[in-house]
Parts: sequence; C-alpha cells; structure tokens
Amino acid sequence: MASNVISLMPFKGAVTSRSKVLLLPIIGIALFLMIWHMSAKQVQTSLGTLPGPIQTFSQFSNLVDEHFAEREKEVAFIERQEVRNAAKLEKDPNATVKIRPYTGKPTFFDQILTSLFTVACGFILASVIAIPLGILLGLNQSLYQAFNPIIQLLKPVSPLAWLPIVTMVVSATYVSSDPLVAKSFVNSLLTVALCSLWPTLINTAVGVTSVDKDLVNVSRVLRLSWWKHITTIVLPSAIPMVFTGLRLSLGIAWMVLIAAEMLAQNPGLGKFVWDEFQNGSSASLGRIMVAVITIGFIGLLLDRGMLALQKRMSWDKSQDLR
Repeated sequence: MASNVISLMPFKGAVTSRSKVLLLPIIGIALFLMIWHMSAKQVQTSLGTLPGPIQTFSQFSNLVDEHFAEREKEVAFIERQEVRNAAKLEKDPNATVKIRPYTGKPTFFDQILTSLFTVACGFILASVIAIPLGILLGLNQSLYQAFNPIIQLLKPVSPLAWLPIVTMVVSATYVSSDPLVAKSFVNSLLTVALCSLWPTLINTAVGVTSVDKDLVNVSRVLRLSWWKHITTIVLPSAIPMVFTGLRLSLGIAWMVLIAAEMLAQNPGLGKFVWDEFQNGSSASLGRIMVAVITIGFIGLLLDRGMLALQKRMSWDKSQDLR
C-alpha cells in the first residue's frame, strides 16, 4: 500500500504543477478584469464613462456583426455582376465581361489582417538585414567598433521621426502608373524595418562574440571553412541571443506599426483607432478599447509564437525559456 502511494506522488506533483500553470493566469486575468471594471466607472471622458469589460465586449460583438454584414454585401455584389455578365453573354457570346472587385469599407478584422501582413513583411526585412550584419560585426571586432557609434546613434530614433523621411523618399523614388503595392504599405514596411532591426542586430553581434573559446579552438584545429565555422559553431551557440533580439524586434515592430498607421493614416489597426477617435460617437470609446485589447492580445500571440520557434530551434532543450 505504501509503495502504491509513493508511486502516485510524482503523478500528483505533475497534476499540481499543471493546475498552477492554468490556474494562476486565470486568477491574474480575473483580477485585471475586476480592477478594470471598478476603475472604469470612476473615469469620465468627453464621450461618457470609460467602457468596462462588459461594454467593450458588447462593442466587439457589434464589430463582428458588421464584418459578416460587409461580407454578405461583398457576396451579393459579386453575384449581381455574375448575373449581369451571364445575361450579357447570352445576348452576345463574344461580349467582353469582367468582375469588378468589391470596394466597400474595410472592417475591423480586415484592418487586423492588413496590420499583420505589414508587420510580418517589415519584420522579415529587418531580420534579413540584421542577422547577417550582426554575424559580421560579431566576428570582426574592428568592424564592430567602427559601426557601433552609428548603431547607437540610429537606434533611439522614434518612428515619428523616421516616417516623414521615409514618406518623402518613397514618394520621390517609388513612381509608377501601376505600382505592385501601395505606397502606404511601403511607407509602413520601411518604417517598421528601420525601427525594429536594432535589437536583433545588437543581440546577434553579442551572441557571436560570446561563443565559447573552446569551440572556436576546435574549429581552428579541424580547419573548418569560414561558412562551416558559421553554420556549425557560431550560429548554434548564438541562437539564444539571436532569438532574444528577434523577440524584442517583433514587439517593437508591432508597436511602431500601430503608431505609423495612426500618424500616416495608412490602412490597419492604427488607422481604425484614429478614425474612431475622430468619429467621436458614443460607441467610439468602446471600439477603441476593443482595438487596444486586440493590439495587446496580438502582441502576446506574436511573442509566444516566437518563443515556441526558439524552443524548437534551440539545441539546448533543457534551457528554461520564458
């Protein structure tokens, strides 16, 4: 009997640990919602009382309904064209017909998809620049000392300062009667890339510099080529620092994008927030709160996704990553 109890103790510990993992976040969220609910009643604005969780959820439901209503309008718009084209072809089989795209107002969820696509492109561009450059700077101390003042000079520049410069440069150079992508997208993408590449660049350089000297000596003894040295010695050792930089860069990219969309009125969540602020209706404050919670939730998902990727790619599976 005693042996059976002892054998069940590890299982009991595992169940307790999993319960804490689920229970503690639920308690934290519940406390946050309660504080939000109690505090919102005390805040009066020009548009009324600050919306609490219930009012915010009500506005979220309205945004969902508006999205599906807009999709129904789009389907009906396409169907009307198809019927008209079919009738036209019936009269004249050689007639030229086409389906015009639906140009209705983008919904809240359309704006989310626009922002996610833009931040993904900007983050990928920043990573493609930052990781190779960080490896080069980490391998060459003289090169690092030469470029470090420039990095420290440009790193703290706000997106609000970069955006006008980027906009003017893009307007002057990206001239086409039939552009592949909109200028607003290029402006947001470049602003995001310029502001978010620095954490990845710096952390990659530090990670490469911190490679164990014994591993470097092994590479020399084996006479590994430069490329082999990078792929088998440097990158595996620097992965934790590289991913730390990538996680920081992704968080900065998401924040910068929202600010850029608000300032330049580019399509996305930032524009949605600004439009609701300018609208000034009784529902605007609740819709802005929905956008704020959505921005934070998406930022959380992006960070957790990058963390999961780091755990998958890291060679040290015993490392506690958070």
